[in-house]
Amino acid sequence: MNSDLSTPVITMKGIGKQFGKVRVLENIEFEIFPGEVHILAGENGAGKSTLMKILSGVYTSYEGTISMAGKVIAPATPLEANHMGISVIHQELSLIPSMNVRDNLFLGRPVTSLGFIRDREQNKKALAVLNDVGLDVSADAFVEDLPISIQQLIEIAKAISINAKVIIMDEPSSSLNSKDVEILFSLIEKLKEQGCGIVYISHRMEEIERLANRITVLRDGKFVGTAPAEKLPIPKLINWMVGRELTNIFPRYEMNRGKEKLRIENLTVSDNEKTFVKSVNLTVKSGEILGIAGLQGCGASELLLGLFGGYNKKTAEHIYLNGKEISIKNPSDAVKSKIALLTNDRKATGLVLSMSIIANICMSGLVELSRWGWRNISGEISAAEKQGDALQIHASSYEMEVGMLSGGNQQKAAIAKWMQISPEVLLLDEPTRGIDVGAKHEIYQLMNEWTKQGISIVLITSEMPELLAMSDRVVVMHRGSITAEFSREETDAENILAAAMGKETIRV
Repeated sequence: MNSDLSTPVITMKGIGKQFGKVRVLENIEFEIFPGEVHILAGENGAGKSTLMKILSGVYTSYEGTISMAGKVIAPATPLEANHMGISVIHQELSLIPSMNVRDNLFLGRPVTSLGFIRDREQNKKALAVLNDVGLDVSADAFVEDLPISIQQLIEIAKAISINAKVIIMDEPSSSLNSKDVEILFSLIEKLKEQGCGIVYISHRMEEIERLANRITVLRDGKFVGTAPAEKLPIPKLINWMVGRELTNIFPRYEMNRGKEKLRIENLTVSDNEKTFVKSVNLTVKSGEILGIAGLQGCGASELLLGLFGGYNKKTAEHIYLNGKEISIKNPSDAVKSKIALLTNDRKATGLVLSMSIIANICMSGLVELSRWGWRNISGEISAAEKQGDALQIHASSYEMEVGMLSGGNQQKAAIAKWMQISPEVLLLDEPTRGIDVGAKHEIYQLMNEWTKQGISIVLITSEMPELLAMSDRVVVMHRGSITAEFSREETDAENILAAAMGKETIRV
């Protein structure tokens, strides 16, 4: 680390915040030094995002003080924070999809002269920024036409382009494949060498181990402690975060394998322009967790969505459930067959954030809950409370908007929506993305309980430890086809990665 760490670039003292009668932060101390990666850790709802929103000018009413290089500051808006040299890379992208890459990079701070935008100079600067982050994309390309991983790198480029003294990165790798994650980590090293202080929020333990110089933990809005990374090993960090020991992070029980639950023969999935999945054959047994591995774009998510009836252009010779052939032409057919799909983006496709927790949980089973075509409000409340209790959803009221919940509780609500239909097959696409270690552990326990009941689970996860620990069997996809299959005893990260890259075809 080249920069002098003796003087913090940001000092936050006695920070407190209250929403109505709910106190979300109390007397928080936090410092950022130039040239360090400071991990801000804690469970969802611990207060991490609130603290960073205060620093970045989103919340202007708070207790305590913020100092920058020894001078007290109080950014009134995010744009004012940008001008001070404080930049944020959000977990939920802040790009404008209908605008091109160049205009997004300089949104709110265009390159101008005498009140006119200097297009040529702005384009030159945009290309330089894109080159810095290793992005081979046209500055004229519309953001909405780009893959989500590229959009995430553009978000990072946007933050870097202001020459920030402090960059806050909130789950920046959540939408990136392994190659793009390496690009991100290289950028972080470059920023550290330039003396930039980085606040990194992540629930991925392997990222924390790799990146952290120091770690600060919050729990329930309170300051737990700050320590150098080498003095806070993962077991101790988890204890600080959840207030208890998690002796087995991945509590997968021995599978009670039953009869064949689901069989797919020659499934092909495509849209008007591209074929995503090519003649895939797949079987899942009762009580089994089948993991699907592959690099981004391998077709795994499209496979699950196609099986669920999400694509019109889908062909399959046969689909069998419990030995009986079924037809799935749309999601309604899948739901009637007791097949449920948890999508990989709870905010966009898993939940309706502006609706209540009750409405979201009851959405998929609304017909069964209704009486003679009329909504049964008391029945919906009872059903939502039953599922909420089973999944331990923490909320002050089930009448509140689901968007007000923490990430982990939102994920549980999205799962509860599907448990309402008593599924026989659960298709889980990144079920623990963006949630804390405690919530992950709870979801793993639930997966165990479901398989005990005979429910079959198909699991997609980009976290290799999770895939290896929770899967009873793993199939690997590459360019829309299955290239390998491993039993639980044979699963190996190196072989899985090799198959995901199309290097070999293995059948176990």
